[in-house]
Amino acid sequence: MVQLVARSCLLLLWLWSCIAPAAAQAPPIATAFVLEAGQPDAMLEQHAQYWLEHDGKLDIQAVVAAGESLPWAPMATGQQYRIDAGALWIRFDAVVRDNESWYVVVQSSGIDRVQLFRQRPNGHWIVEEAGDTRPVSQWPVPGRVPTFDLPPGRGEVERFWLRIEHQRVDFAAPIRLTSQSRLFAARETEQFLFGAYFGISVLLALVAVFNAVGFRDRVFAIYAVYLVTFTLGQAAYMGVGAQHLWDPWLTFNAHSTFVLPALSVPAALWFVQRVTEPARFSRRLNQFVFLLIGVLLAVALLEVVLPSRGILELRLALTGLSLALVAVLIGFVWTKADDPDIRIIALGFVPVMVMALFPILRGINLIPNSIFTRYGLAMGAAVEMPILFYALSRRGSRRREAQLRASALPRTDALTGLADRRSLLQRLEATLTRARHQRHPCALVVAKLANYDFIASQHGRDTLDRALVVTASHMRRAATDVDLAARAGEREFALLIEGPTTADQASSRAQQIVASGLRSSRALPTDLTLRLLVVVAMLPDQQPDAESSLQWVLGALAAIRPDSRKQIRSLNF
Repeated sequence: MVQLVARSCLLLLWLWSCIAPAAAQAPPIATAFVLEAGQPDAMLEQHAQYWLEHDGKLDIQAVVAAGESLPWAPMATGQQYRIDAGALWIRFDAVVRDNESWYVVVQSSGIDRVQLFRQRPNGHWIVEEAGDTRPVSQWPVPGRVPTFDLPPGRGEVERFWLRIEHQRVDFAAPIRLTSQSRLFAARETEQFLFGAYFGISVLLALVAVFNAVGFRDRVFAIYAVYLVTFTLGQAAYMGVGAQHLWDPWLTFNAHSTFVLPALSVPAALWFVQRVTEPARFSRRLNQFVFLLIGVLLAVALLEVVLPSRGILELRLALTGLSLALVAVLIGFVWTKADDPDIRIIALGFVPVMVMALFPILRGINLIPNSIFTRYGLAMGAAVEMPILFYALSRRGSRRREAQLRASALPRTDALTGLADRRSLLQRLEATLTRARHQRHPCALVVAKLANYDFIASQHGRDTLDRALVVTASHMRRAATDVDLAARAGEREFALLIEGPTTADQASSRAQQIVASGLRSSRALPTDLTLRLLVVVAMLPDQQPDAESSLQWVLGALAAIRPDSRKQIRSLNF
């Protein structure tokens, strides 16, 4: 009996000696990922374990040899890991039962270093690496974010290890397991959206440069600087720059994720200062804006020389202060300025101001990684850019209007802005010559403000001038792009309809002019309407030149009594 017990104990000890090394080498994780056709994407946090190495000195062999002696813990959704000089180790089991490959995707750009380890049956380790430590073109799967291939396996559970290095910002990027078809579809959609976004940004920046040079507009010049720096900052932040623009420049890429977005903040503040002009309200406020711009530039330079978590947090705090200052400046111009376009400009800033809060809060580790922390600024900018460009274009056109009108005075009427009589005769002469050669008719519609004397006597000269300007606007609206509206006399206006045209079309324009004069206008007293008499002639007729043709039509117009019930007269049809 004693011998039987002794033999049993020896047998158990032998079995334990065989099993224990294997158990220590690869202890099973609670649940393995089963990756097969039709299986939805899986998040690594569901069944993976992590260990945070504080000094980052161990290699994969040392980690595997240590086994369960290391404090492995289950990952949690939204968990943040402060890595800094250490390394984050993640291990998970997976079995690929699919004909197509599956991939591990770290859903964030700008990660310093990500390594994937797996061991072949012969014991040889396969190591793949991505991140800012090497060009994107040398990644296992080139793209915006670190991606690794899990090739179709033998249907057996296989263990994988991830090693992640990331400084200055806590690591909180979701890690996804996805199939090849879904990965490629997502990348196609992503490239389409990014192409549209960056294409519009570059286009608006180029147009802003052309406006700045062509019109000598400083606001558009600063807006172009803001657009360029902001777009480059977004390209760096979202990994597009490392993928397409500066792939081989590792040193620049390592700094670009932090420095380029940092440079966009003082550029934005400079643009807001130029648009809102705070010096009109407070000299000290204007000085504080420039002081903050200088401090932001200094901190951005310091972040290149001495990159650290503390410098980053200082820069993010200054960025938050800049957002608050922008809100103050917009509040000032919203309540005190008389610029009709400033409220549109103010509304344009709102989307970026709101969305900028997400990456700031993420940078100081107050919120986890999300779609808004990664793409919120791009979403806000996509709304902001067309609004700002539209408002700046309107503002620039309005401010250049006096200059444009002054330069056009030699050929336009000073009051109404229409072409003057000399310009009308030159254009009419060319039109008549072309009509005779091509044998197609044109038309001349001449209108007169019949109640001119009544308005002058009852409402005064100011109202009369307004009535003439309103009449000119009616003539301009009746003209097409190829027609010419002009002032032909003190109370007479002309519309040259270049051919080919018909009598019915010319009569329709005349009716439009008469009807528009009968409608009330906000520029005139409520009880005042414009009584317009119109004469229509098809040209060329018997008159030899433009001067005689115009005099013929004006003579017919002068013959109509001001109180005539028939307001439209046709001369030769």
